[in-house]
Amino acid sequence: MSHKAGFVSIIGKPNAGKSTLMNALVGEKMSIITPKAQTTRHRILGIVNTDDYQVVFSDTPGIIKPHYALHESMMHQVEGSIVDADLILLVTDINEEYDEQDVLKKLEKSDAPLAVLINKIDLSNEEEVRTKAAYWQEKLNPKAVFAISALHDHNIKGIFDFVLENLPEHPPYYEKDALTDRNDRFFASEMIRAQVFKQYKKEIPYSTEVIVTAFKEDPKIYRISAEIIVERDSQKNIIIGNKGEMLKIVGTYARREMEEFFQRKIFMEMFVKVIPDWRSKKNYLKKFGYE
Repeated sequence: MSHKAGFVSIIGKPNAGKSTLMNALVGEKMSIITPKAQTTRHRILGIVNTDDYQVVFSDTPGIIKPHYALHESMMHQVEGSIVDADLILLVTDINEEYDEQDVLKKLEKSDAPLAVLINKIDLSNEEEVRTKAAYWQEKLNPKAVFAISALHDHNIKGIFDFVLENLPEHPPYYEKDALTDRNDRFFASEMIRAQVFKQYKKEIPYSTEVIVTAFKEDPKIYRISAEIIVERDSQKNIIIGNKGEMLKIVGTYARREMEEFFQRKIFMEMFVKVIPDWRSKKNYLKKFGYE
């Protein structure tokens, strides 16, 4: 039997459900999910292995018009994943108003087979789904159109079967026990950042970065130090909260999530640091792993 392997890029606008889909396809919680848009900032690989195949899924940032150097870096990651792709899954929200022009422009750079996934159909009706499917079929002539609910695992198996059918024959790209290209430090920082997105409103989550400065692994406990970076003193005060209450909430929820993820006790300390306009400064973006 020949072995199949390939890169499958999941792309779309912010909040279309790309991260939920990736986690459902991989069967692991690789990407952070919050109700807010633009949660994903990095390209994250989730790898599914058997003796016969290796599927390398890429979760990518939502496609937007860049306003900061940070956004430009995020869009470079999307473009890179499109160039690398053996197969592209375009995730669209059933409630989108056909304004995915930015997404379609990026797709022009690829000859890879394409499937359109109309997500969140649990929030819709059959007629709307049929209309959307017909629109995408005419607009892009994709290899397949799927109506799905990533949140409720509806039609996830159908997508996975489609991926396997269209995967090229190739030796594995990664070791067979690899689940992702990211290390434990990365996932620790993402779990803290997820809580920042969940606990704070307005511009705070978007002005925030999380850097894990120390990660010490003992057999029974991980000791983690992290810095939450913000752009202004006023944001620092909001992150910390009255008598440190808000920071304590973030730490409590993040620690619980880490203990479940790493299957270890977690000791964690967090500090808040101000770096004015870090999102626009290439040197900091490079330091924070965006280049």
